Amino acid sequence: QVQLVESGGGLVQAGGSLRLSCSASGRTFSNYAMGWFRQAPGKEREFVAAITRSGGVTYYADSVKGRGTISKENAKNTVYLQMNSLKPEDTAVYYCAAGGSAFYYRDRGPSEIDYWGQGTRVTVSS
Repeated sequence: QVQLVESGGGLVQAGGSLRLSCSASGRTFSNYAMGWFRQAPGKEREFVAAITRSGGVTYYADSVKGRGTISKENAKNTVYLQMNSLKPEDTAVYYCAAGGSAFYYRDRGPSEIDYWGQGTRVTVSS
């Protein structure tokens, strides 16, 4: 079992930045691919970014490519999502995810995930 706790969400103006953090506890953190998904009101949960177990390879949704950076510190059991140039359409609850293969997060979506955090809300005002 892996427990995931997100932090770092909040209200930010368009063009601003946020860094989301996800702390993991339980089983060996370095054994898991990690990622971020988001869910806006009335929409399905969608892939944002993923990182492999070692942290050596990353994947991004087209909507955040060039604006988002996912990173993983195995020594701290933490994964981060740095989001820059935020847009109102980035408004959503952001969920940390673990399990499966990072390569499949985009195509398989939530079905690839074994563990979820409780989510942290990001609101971008125009």
